[in-house]
Amino acid sequence: MNTHRLIASPQSHAPEAGDVRPSFRTKTVATRLTPDELAEIESAAESAGQVLSEWLRSTALSAARRRPADPIELLLSEVWALRYSVLNLFHAGAQAASEGKQMLPDSIVKIRDQADARKLQQARKLLQDFLGRDGREGNQRP
Repeated sequence: MNTHRLIASPQSHAPEAGDVRPSFRTKTVATRLTPDELAEIESAAESAGQVLSEWLRSTALSAARRRPADPIELLLSEVWALRYSVLNLFHAGAQAASEGKQMLPDSIVKIRDQADARKLQQARKLLQDFLGRDGREGNQRP
C-alpha cells in the first residue's frame, strides 16, 4: 500500500498582523488521502499562496473555530446589542442635552456599529459565565 505523508516545508512565512502563533507546535495530526485528494488540497494550498502545512493548519483551525448557529446565542447577542444601544443612546442624548446640543446622526450609527461588533462576543461571555467555566449549568447545585 502506497501511503503519502504530508511533511511540513522548512520555509516559514512571517505571521500577518493580528496572527497569534504559539512559540512551539509539538503535536501532529495525520491522515490518509487518495492521490486525487492530495492533488486537490495541494492545488488549493498553492492557489492560496501557502505551503501545504500552513494551508492545512489554517483551514482546520478556521473550521474548528467556526461555531454552528446556536439560537440561544444569537438571541442573547441581539438582546445584548439592544440593551447596549438603548443605554448608550440615552446616555449620549442626555449628555448632548445637558450641553445644549443635539445628537448627530453619526453618533447613532457609531453606537449601532459598536453594538454589532461586540454582540456575539458579549453573548458568548454571558453564556460562559452563566454555565460556569467548568461546564456546569448555573442553576445546578454542586
